[in-house]
Amino acid sequence: MAIITFLLIGWMLSWFKFQHLFIKAFKELFKLEITSASYYFVFFCIGLFGDLVLFIQGSYEVILIDG
Repeated sequence: MAIITFLLIGWMLSWFKFQHLFIKAFKELFKLEITSASYYFVFFCIGLFGDLVLFIQGSYEVILIDG
């Protein structure tokens, strides 16, 4: 769920041109060219990390469906 949440946050920030600021800052800091896809990939990774932390802590319940 955190992955979807962070992707939505990234999308909403792009309404305010945050992705252009992020891409420019990344280029200046690390001397690497990135694209909008990389911008969203960063938010995906943050969400994935959050989901993994919640899973390791046991905050997620596994629901098994008998089929």
